[in-house]
Amino acid sequence: MTDHAHDRDRLRVLEDAGFPLHSLSPEQREVLQELSAEELTLLLGLKERLDAAEPEVQAHSEIAGGALF
Repeated sequence: MTDHAHDRDRLRVLEDAGFPLHSLSPEQREVLQELSAEELTLLLGLKERLDAAEPEVQAHSEIAGGALF
């Protein structure tokens, strides 16, 4: 596999995980292309944890917002 193909695969992995790559600048996409395997794994793990916490956080803000206003 060439480095260029590897970069596309890395971006595809991020896009498949739900990262909004279409809204990033070319420079930002370049940073993501250059992630090490360890950085990619960490980023994917963090997104997974944030996504898992999202419904709970949203529910709390709706309840708190309704109670305060």
